[in-house]
Amino acid sequence: MKNRYLEEYNRRNLRVCQLKQLDILEEIDRLCRRHSISYWLDGGTLLGAVRHGGFIPWDDDIDIAMRREDMERFAAEAAGELPPDLFLQTRATDPEVELPIVKVRDMNSFYVEAGDNFAAGYQKGLYVDVFPFEDYPTVSRGFVKRITKGISKSNSILHKAHHYSVRAAAELFWFGVKYAAYSALWAAACALKPKGTYIGNIPTNNGYGIMHRKDSVFPLTEVEFEGKRFLGPANPDAYLRDLYGDYMQVPPEEKRVFHSVFIMPELMA
Repeated sequence: MKNRYLEEYNRRNLRVCQLKQLDILEEIDRLCRRHSISYWLDGGTLLGAVRHGGFIPWDDDIDIAMRREDMERFAAEAAGELPPDLFLQTRATDPEVELPIVKVRDMNSFYVEAGDNFAAGYQKGLYVDVFPFEDYPTVSRGFVKRITKGISKSNSILHKAHHYSVRAAAELFWFGVKYAAYSALWAAACALKPKGTYIGNIPTNNGYGIMHRKDSVFPLTEVEFEGKRFLGPANPDAYLRDLYGDYMQVPPEEKRVFHSVFIMPELMA
């Protein structure tokens, strides 16, 4: 749907959205430092920090990463320590959510992305994404890309809404078999190949097949984002090249798009 009024409405609200997300990130940072929980800026947020000194001008979300075990610790601590206007969104706290990640959402806002179900009951406030990372086996990048892309795509299709039809039944069977086969190959690689050199997003959430050398991530350093200091990977250049290649090349204007289709940064003044 193209609606110039809606696009202009979102554009006018973008900076307010970014600043509220920055507030969430600061709260996460305080909690993590208080409990010695490691995290680092990831994805477009790290790219924005390096290339723009803050948000990518057209970006409307924040991404951070944690080791899976650190994310579990974070979720346990955040459940009792986040201020009342923030909500820790997980499969346990919001059963309609099926994504294998954690989000910290601002309750006094409303934010809808293209893949969202506007009528569904899960929380839809502005958020910071927390992606769980785990050690990868020492295998080729081609193998990782093929297997994690297969796992991620199959998992996504298996968990999307289906209507009763012959096609839906065939789709569920086909991608169920693919998911089992790719998962078995990944489990075999994890069992047979040494770990310790590489790290990456959990396979169900790694549709691009990205992995990083652990020495490009650890020990964590600090990076500046919007005039504040947050934790980042040891070698942001290597990390970003894994993700984007020539990351300093600014994309053409037609590719500078929001994730959201609707942003209301403030529900109650």
